[in-house]
Amino acid sequence: MARRKKQNYPLIEALEITTLAAEGKAMGRYNEQVVFVPMTVPGDVVDVQIRNKRRRFMEGVVVNYVKRSPLREEPFCPHFGVCGGCKWQNLPYSEQLRFKTEQVRDQLTRIGKVALPEIKPCLGSAKQQFYRNKLEFTFADKRWLTYEEIAAGGDIEREPALGFHIPNCFDKVLDIDECFLQAEPSNAIRTAVKQFCLDNGYSFHNCREHQGLMRNIIIRTASTGEIMVIVVFNEDAREKIVALMDMLSERFPEITSLFYVVNTKWNDSVGDLEHICYRGKDHIIEQMEGLQFKVGPKSFYQTNSAQAYELYKVAREFADLQGAEVLYDLYTGTGTIANFCARQAAKVVGVEYVPEAIEDAKVNSAINSIANTSFYAGDMKDVLSDEFVEQNGKPDVIILDPPRAGVDERVLEVIMRAAPERIVYVSCNPATQARDLAILDSMYEVVAVQPVDMFPHTHHVENVVKLVRRA
Repeated sequence: MARRKKQNYPLIEALEITTLAAEGKAMGRYNEQVVFVPMTVPGDVVDVQIRNKRRRFMEGVVVNYVKRSPLREEPFCPHFGVCGGCKWQNLPYSEQLRFKTEQVRDQLTRIGKVALPEIKPCLGSAKQQFYRNKLEFTFADKRWLTYEEIAAGGDIEREPALGFHIPNCFDKVLDIDECFLQAEPSNAIRTAVKQFCLDNGYSFHNCREHQGLMRNIIIRTASTGEIMVIVVFNEDAREKIVALMDMLSERFPEITSLFYVVNTKWNDSVGDLEHICYRGKDHIIEQMEGLQFKVGPKSFYQTNSAQAYELYKVAREFADLQGAEVLYDLYTGTGTIANFCARQAAKVVGVEYVPEAIEDAKVNSAINSIANTSFYAGDMKDVLSDEFVEQNGKPDVIILDPPRAGVDERVLEVIMRAAPERIVYVSCNPATQARDLAILDSMYEVVAVQPVDMFPHTHHVENVVKLVRRA
């Protein structure tokens, strides 16, 4: 078999970066062709080494800054540009919000092709650092070496790592010194675990060979101050597990809920495995507007607690509940939106794919003395049917909060036959939301659009749309 010929890609000099683009990149134009360049901002003028060339676009990396944009800000994280997260640290937050608003407008217009009202400016997060309530760190037997380290030459130590995966590299892990995404004691716990494992000869996982004891650590920090830590091991090495768990208990008595998992599979997913509560409660509590929400080791909860409250307030406002409505909360998760809205509705019906999440939703209703909710587990396209609507009552309002893939067309058909007066569509992916709005457009008019920023310094944006049935 012939060896593929090595490509000689061009060096583009003095390329002006003119606008932001998808997935945290920015772009300029060279000979009428789009050039995507990560880690740049509009106004930069750069020399770019092209690394990938297609018919309609090119991708490259900066090799020299001819002129730095006046918009540019100094990133606050020493891992910026390497770990793959927080790609917009070099851009003022006001500009991030402006682009997220434009991103929503572009996708709803270009993909949905529906009539839109004026889109409200993206609702910013009060916290732009330490805003996440959940992080997962990965162990690796050899840390990722940065390009700067390699270029410097000399002998380089390849010690073990505990940190984040390098983008698009399942087997490469960047060792993290300090992360600005989650409040303490997150960094302290991660550092203590790594040092204990090094001091006591614990092996770190090699995912290609599937060897090494230490695999992952998950840290959850609730708005109530409660903390959950889950440590994932590659084998049931009981003495070593007990020693590490005891160290965490003694060093961090503030940990509310301490778990471990033994995962002998080749992949890192642990949702199907037993989570063993080693010490403390089997859950932590989140709180929102006087309501309490139980969060177990497998529970989903929005990862920006404070901004989740703002998101749900928008959804409730758009639902315009007067107290007598039947409300369906589809893709309800652990019933957060359902319970958040229950006191303004006569009846709330929640549907979710994950059975454990539905059990949490029921518990959340019970601990908040909410008696007008009903929850059902199953695949949405199988559960939601004309018969289901007949049995549970015709909805006056439906709230949709689907995964990134959006809503199955069969589900939308059932919704349109049920013909609620209002639909509130919460989406983490405005592109699939736009596709679904195009289907609903024959019966529903979009009357309000509110983007919400859940993840500062990233390109991700949530969007809430209010639809009203046409006369």
